[in-house]
Amino acid sequence: QVQLVESGGGLVQAGGSLRLSCAASGRTFSSYAMGWFRQAPGKEREFVARIIWSGGSTRYADSVRGRFTISRNNAKNTMYLQMNSLKPEDTAVYYCATGPFAGAEYRYDYWGQGTQVTVSS
Repeated sequence: QVQLVESGGGLVQAGGSLRLSCAASGRTFSSYAMGWFRQAPGKEREFVARIIWSGGSTRYADSVRGRFTISRNNAKNTMYLQMNSLKPEDTAVYYCATGPFAGAEYRYDYWGQGTQVTVSS
């Protein structure tokens, strides 16, 4: 089992920055991907970014590329999402997740409880 705990959410004005953290504990694997997802009220959950524990390969959604940066600290089993130039449309509950590669993409089997990010205009 893997446990994930997010932190760092909050209220920020448009143009501001926040850094989210996701601490992993339990059984973790270097080949797993760690990802950030978000869900706004009335909308479906969407992919934000992901990083591979080993190697650090990253991928971003078009909507956040150039503004958000995903990183990890393997020694601390912690993943981060640095969010800059925040927009009101970034308002959502942000979740971290992890899982193995499964065929064509990664399968996110384990999820955190989420952290609220609210961007005021």
